[in-house]
Amino acid sequence: MKRQLLAAGFLIAGTLFSGCAARAAVVVGFAPPPPRYAVVGVAPGPGYMWTEGFYNWRGGAYVWTAGRWMRPPRPHAVWVPGAWTQGHRGYEFHRGYWR
Repeated sequence: MKRQLLAAGFLIAGTLFSGCAARAAVVVGFAPPPPRYAVVGVAPGPGYMWTEGFYNWRGGAYVWTAGRWMRPPRPHAVWVPGAWTQGHRGYEFHRGYWR
């Protein structure tokens, strides 16, 4: 019985910690520059969706990552763009994802 409870405790702790690691975000003390805008152009083929560019934090500086055309991973998937939000610790980046 004790072994089962101990194993359950490790399983729960592992799940909690792995969830925290998956949600870890970059926190920066100052705001990113305004986004860049460009001509998107024509999709390379049917079914492609444009994913907007964003500023990434690399090497102690904001670095622009250009937008690109991507195929959704499944039918009816929608791209949710990444965004910088201001919190009490600074600016935090939430990566884009398919919903």
